[in-house]
Amino acid sequence: MEDMKPTFPINDSSQPKRNIAVRVTENAETMIRKHHPWIFDQSITYQSHAGEAGDLAVIFDSQRKFLALGLWDPDSVIRIRILQFSKPAEIDQDWFSAKIQAAYTLRDVLYAQHTDGYRLVFGENDGLPGLVIDRYAAVFVIKIYSAAWVRYLGWIAECLHNMFSYRSLVIRLSRNIAEKVEEAYGIRDGAVLDGEPVAERVLFRENGLTFEADPIRGHKTGFYLDQRENRARVERLAAGKSVLNVFSYNGGFSLYGARGKAKAVTSVDLNPLALESARRNFAYNLDTPGIKACQHETVVADAFAYLQKEASNQGKFDLVILDPPMFAQNQSQIDRAIATYQNLTRLGLGVLNPGGVLVQASCSSRVSSADFYDAIYAAVQRMGRKIHEIERTGHPLDHPVNFPEGAYLKCLFARIE
Repeated sequence: MEDMKPTFPINDSSQPKRNIAVRVTENAETMIRKHHPWIFDQSITYQSHAGEAGDLAVIFDSQRKFLALGLWDPDSVIRIRILQFSKPAEIDQDWFSAKIQAAYTLRDVLYAQHTDGYRLVFGENDGLPGLVIDRYAAVFVIKIYSAAWVRYLGWIAECLHNMFSYRSLVIRLSRNIAEKVEEAYGIRDGAVLDGEPVAERVLFRENGLTFEADPIRGHKTGFYLDQRENRARVERLAAGKSVLNVFSYNGGFSLYGARGKAKAVTSVDLNPLALESARRNFAYNLDTPGIKACQHETVVADAFAYLQKEASNQGKFDLVILDPPMFAQNQSQIDRAIATYQNLTRLGLGVLNPGGVLVQASCSSRVSSADFYDAIYAAVQRMGRKIHEIERTGHPLDHPVNFPEGAYLKCLFARIE
């Protein structure tokens, strides 16, 4: 791409706006001093005037001293997402550039690992709450979880262009704001905001393997980048084993297992298009030792039904991977989610050979790590099996955790007798 500023449809961040002065409850003040990035609507005791999405809110303490500065969102229960703590700052393109550069500096080690697909900005955990930026080679994807970010997309695009000279920039919108943003700004989920049109399949490298992502319509921003390090762990455990990857999506764990010289890999998912992608991912890497020799089978099926059927047919595997979607989206679903994890463990053990390896993950932030691991242990004990932990893992390098709610991913690697 030529060295020029991006042509961008929305860039009104430079227009003068009247900042909103805000005071909050004593408890909220305490949380802000601990650098928690959210202020909820019920915590606000005073605001100087009504504001629009993207206005800057200046929070003062009970002594009317500066406390923090953040983005105002009148349509969200998270009324303010804090950008700046403790001392005032000018929120401009230079400020965003410094934030994104700092995030990139934490991740540049990934290049030495032959990886050009990763999360560049992880929202609150990188000081940019409600904003995610993922990279797939020369295609960058911005995902926003608040309409407050729309006003600043032009600056962010220019920062990314100056740093990386991307080929294409795509916008993804969380479901709760997609309709509003399209109506108010004419920006639809999956739109190419700048650069060249994006093909349905964008190829990128992860630890030397080639994968495809679908930034326009795929899950998340097109790929599950957060499991990269766990996939590499599976590779190290797979040699000579029969591997079952349940909830496989596009076969990330499966491909790593094959490169790790598994004798056979089975990928199970309810989505036939995801399994087509899994087969293509294998095809991209046929020149990689181990992958061409590995038997790879794809099965379109409900995960729970498949596991029950295989158990009744005496189907057995040496390594079983259970990486389901989120089971608890709110507080009321936690107990049911824990019970579902237990049931899933039970079904997984039904097809796992004695001495085999169980890999079970959770992406439900509302289910605590303790409850998740307790659920697995309870299921193992009820099945009369013995568990020997190999490792408990959390977030990879490009998904840092800097506030409690930022932690969602947990995974257990265990040998089951």
